[in-house]
Amino acid sequence: MKPFVSIIVPTLNEEKYIENCLKSISNQDYDGKYEIIVSDGGSKDKTVKIARKYADKVIICEKRGISYGRNRGAKEAKGDILVFVDADTILLFDTISKLVKPFRKKKVVGSTCPVLPLSPKAGDFLLYWIANQFVSRSLKSSKPQVFGICCAYRKEAFERVNGFDERLKTLEDLDLAERISKLGEIVLVEDTFVLTSPRRIKKWGKTKAARKYLLGYLNYLLTGKGFSAKEYRPVR
Repeated sequence: MKPFVSIIVPTLNEEKYIENCLKSISNQDYDGKYEIIVSDGGSKDKTVKIARKYADKVIICEKRGISYGRNRGAKEAKGDILVFVDADTILLFDTISKLVKPFRKKKVVGSTCPVLPLSPKAGDFLLYWIANQFVSRSLKSSKPQVFGICCAYRKEAFERVNGFDERLKTLEDLDLAERISKLGEIVLVEDTFVLTSPRRIKKWGKTKAARKYLLGYLNYLLTGKGFSAKEYRPVR
């Protein structure tokens, strides 16, 4: 019997992207049971209205913050596997099936897949290729890292480590991966991928984006903190 999967999408003013994201989730070939949960941080646009057309549950959160939104969605989730998907991300039809497959092994506590940009520009592809290589290599190290763009975790393990650290404004996804990896293995699924908006790269520019991500990660390694909230304001 295939596990029940809860797919959690945190949102805040995502009317431009959320419909395509939720359509891609609704069209999965996964033949087990799954639910779609949208966890909204107080959107002022049409995000919630659009979400209600596709989601099994739309949660209006008491406060903002992507970590809080993800944790709030996880709290309401009924599934054995939690899949977190960013609102500006599109899944292939088989993404959920492929992400869930590694959990057949009890030692597996998490999975993720490569991420590519919703952009035809070679420079964008290069930056994402570098990021994917970073994830791949890190999963073989003592400090495995996973991006929150699209990742799956066993709910039991997620709850044991108390989910995402809501004190962190950025790099909370890397922090969770490092903590949860102490309970088991995180697998990179390489025969599927997701597409995501490179909107922050577009706003910052490729050179600035590469520099800021590198410095942010180094700061995380040294201090346990990433960017400040001021440096990493939402881009819509």
